[in-house]
Amino acid sequence: MNAGIIGLGTYAPEQVLTNEDLEKKVDTSDEWIRTRTGIEERRIARPEEDTSDMALAAAKEAIKDAGISADQIGLILVATVTPDRPFPSVATILQDKLGATNAAAMDISAACAGFMYGLVTAKQFVESNAYSHVLVVGVEKLSKVTNWEDRNTAVLFGDGAGAAIVSKVSEGRGILSFELGANGSGGKYLLQDGSYITMNGREVFKFAVRQMGESAVNVIEKAGLSKEDIDMLIPHQANIRIMDASRERLALPVEKMSKTIHKYGNTSSASIPLSLKEEVINGKVKDDDIIVMVGFGGGLTWGAITLKWGK
Repeated sequence: MNAGIIGLGTYAPEQVLTNEDLEKKVDTSDEWIRTRTGIEERRIARPEEDTSDMALAAAKEAIKDAGISADQIGLILVATVTPDRPFPSVATILQDKLGATNAAAMDISAACAGFMYGLVTAKQFVESNAYSHVLVVGVEKLSKVTNWEDRNTAVLFGDGAGAAIVSKVSEGRGILSFELGANGSGGKYLLQDGSYITMNGREVFKFAVRQMGESAVNVIEKAGLSKEDIDMLIPHQANIRIMDASRERLALPVEKMSKTIHKYGNTSSASIPLSLKEEVINGKVKDDDIIVMVGFGGGLTWGAITLKWGK
């Protein structure tokens, strides 16, 4: 039996930071941000609200959605590049707060591709019968590493969390194929340099447009499917132009691509689970639908998954 997702949970902070708000902070405009990125607003965590707090809210919802209890979780994987502190890991803090006393716990650092890395890691443990249920969380408090005086990066990032329970699912469903990759020589293009994120936007854009499309095509072929079989593309919500390039590579209509970037901005490892949950809620992702999830991030890293939805 394949491993798949049996429960989802998300969390977005209450505070909304609009493009108009940013116009007062840096030399930018709502029109410039919207046309170049697709972002209209983003969520910002309260100063006292840490990464583990957001992870906890999303994880509790995912556990409830899966219909299991915290003590049934065998492993907790938290994908983040903005932990509360260097150690202990967010995963161990989360284990304690959840009361998941039977779970091993560790963080994964793969930036915006982190949730993909987490799902693929969880798949191995579930399908090898090591653990029945694995909690995977993608969570970021990017506001604490964003330079609000840098017009190139201040407009991009937001905070949030998404969580999934990965377990065995019925025959034919679950994760059908995956691809993970990295190109460490490109790490200089997107990194936390000192206290803040710095980015070579042009180089990251070129890499992302190429890699997102290639990886999506690769996982579809690995699953023995064609582009016509895809019901929903859920790309990492980094930039609407990058997302549209991936969609066009798959020859998909606009309505078959998830778009939440206008509401949340780039939430790094949280963006794909935030989008997935939204599409499930609004009925665009239904049982037996074929979903392609694809992300890229600092490292440089990338990951893609073909999944047949349902328990």
